[in-house]
Amino acid sequence: MIIPNVRNFNGGQKVLLVGAGVLVVAVINAQTRDQVPKAQSPGVPQWQTAAGGKMAFEVASVKRGTFVPPSFPLDGSDAFTRTGGRFIANFPLVTYIMFAYKIYPSPDQREAMVAHLPAWANTDRFTIEAKAEGNPTKDQFRLMMQSLLADRFKVAVHFETQQGSMFALTLVKPGKLGPRLRSHDEGPPCDAPAAPPAGGADGWPPTCASYGVGPAPDRTHLRGGWRNATMADLAQALASTGTVTLPTLDRTGLSGRYDLLIEYTPESTDAAGTNLLTIMGVQPDPQGPTYLDAMRDQLGLKLESIKGPVQVLVIDHVETPSEN
Repeated sequence: MIIPNVRNFNGGQKVLLVGAGVLVVAVINAQTRDQVPKAQSPGVPQWQTAAGGKMAFEVASVKRGTFVPPSFPLDGSDAFTRTGGRFIANFPLVTYIMFAYKIYPSPDQREAMVAHLPAWANTDRFTIEAKAEGNPTKDQFRLMMQSLLADRFKVAVHFETQQGSMFALTLVKPGKLGPRLRSHDEGPPCDAPAAPPAGGADGWPPTCASYGVGPAPDRTHLRGGWRNATMADLAQALASTGTVTLPTLDRTGLSGRYDLLIEYTPESTDAAGTNLLTIMGVQPDPQGPTYLDAMRDQLGLKLESIKGPVQVLVIDHVETPSEN
């Protein structure tokens, strides 16, 4: 059945959100089941084409339930250990949509999006357990999730391109890296068993995965890190950490893969960081550097305001799924 609160919206009611290189426009239209719009349109992101186009799981079940560990992180990075086609996760619909379309808005932007979606889309947890043929990549799993969401949740979207404000990630000094940004080749390989522990005084993250954040050893700062990342990966991660409120594009000119380590004090508006420090019983150092200051001094990177084309995801329709 169609959720009653969807009927309270019309085509003119939109909320603009900017995420990791994507401007999200949530448009929830009141429509009957027979009026569900098509979920695909011109302007599909390049990564979808590179992953092979439309795909679907062989079998899949959708049930309400409590949290279970996902078979891999549903984040925006390409870091991924293949699972032999197995997928399991337990998240709200909003999380699955962000994963399926590789969209990772900042916390404030996500909150704005949720305010204009039916409440269940961000509160009700759904366990999705599925099996795919072969040994798909992470982006191929995203394509399969798109098909599942269209089939079971009647999620319908289309893409547009608009001119908008954004940030460019650039080097503070051309050709010069900061002291905590190094070429990945200068550190241990990803499969090295003796990678430095994350808790060491100068320890880099012990594994090559997505961007991670935790308390620094002095327990007055947060420490963020990533190994074997591209600058495009970092640009995309900035919005999901709550650091910036606009899409961020890589304009560093750095084409390789890098290890990075950054320590900073969350600002009062950085809800994710502040909550983490509170949970860990850590008192932030009021004299510590902000993320942007630390990015400049420790990584040799900065953000510049620019205008440019931004790809837009328009969410046209959602429904509660039938469980099985």
